[in-house]
Amino acid sequence: MISASFARRLRRQAVTLLAIVLAATALTFAITEILPGDAAVAILGETATPADIASLRTELGLDRPLVVRYADWLGRAITGDLGRSYRTREQISVMIGQRLPVTLELVALTQCIALLLAVPAGIFAAYRNRSRSDNALAAISIGLLSTPAFVIGIGLIYALSVSLGWFPASGYSTFQDGLLANLHGMVLPALTLALAEFPVYMRLLRADMITTLQQDFILVARAKGLGVTDILLGHALRPSSLSLVTVIGINLGRLVGGAVIIETLFAIPGIGQMLVNAVYQHDHFVIQGVVLVVATGFVLINLTVDLVYAWLDPRVRVGSDH
Repeated sequence: MISASFARRLRRQAVTLLAIVLAATALTFAITEILPGDAAVAILGETATPADIASLRTELGLDRPLVVRYADWLGRAITGDLGRSYRTREQISVMIGQRLPVTLELVALTQCIALLLAVPAGIFAAYRNRSRSDNALAAISIGLLSTPAFVIGIGLIYALSVSLGWFPASGYSTFQDGLLANLHGMVLPALTLALAEFPVYMRLLRADMITTLQQDFILVARAKGLGVTDILLGHALRPSSLSLVTVIGINLGRLVGGAVIIETLFAIPGIGQMLVNAVYQHDHFVIQGVVLVVATGFVLINLTVDLVYAWLDPRVRVGSDH
């Protein structure tokens, strides 16, 4: 059961994170205003007359002060109305609703693959601390950390698509085309991002588990004659996962907005690709809508991480304020 102090802590964090969402959207609104170029010119083209440009700016509301436009957008966004795209005149909420599931699928597959690789590797590296196997895993993680994700992606495309023909190099298959077809097309982009996340997760879990394995309760478990698997998975893994949960929560929010390059590289129609197109086209409301969704997702994920803390460590759940 969650204590009153922990509930107060969650409420305080919720207020803080709400302020972060407001700050992120306000900053994005200001940045889009100072970007070079004009949305009206981008829509009408360089050959448009000044009168046509002025007329379109008035129609789009671009002639109003920045603060007034932001307040108007924020008031409508609170009710769920994110406005319309300057270019296509589509409802932005509909555009995001069509593309967000694609990005969420990519993020979910990325985290699953990264954890499937990192958790066993981290446990093994901790158990075989300072052995050749541990050193080999350390060298692999350093190599992956020093390689940009798009370079990993290009290498995977060449090796697994061009050379071996196992996976498509680009494109996206919807669930209507079949679950297997969908997953087949998502393997390479998800694996690309997962290989960038894997070394962080693995090294973090390894470090925490090495510390946990030196605790007294682990010595007691060994004295009782428990096997290595029971000690590692049943006793050491859970208390060693707090830092990992934190990083996973942070990375979930980051990956939703940070999969831009990978979605562009693999031609995946997610919100990252939509954001890139909106920046090129000066479609400010689309940019704002994506930023709002990403920031809100980040807030919800961080609140969820606090609840997971309470499950992993009862001391967090019942602790008092200091």
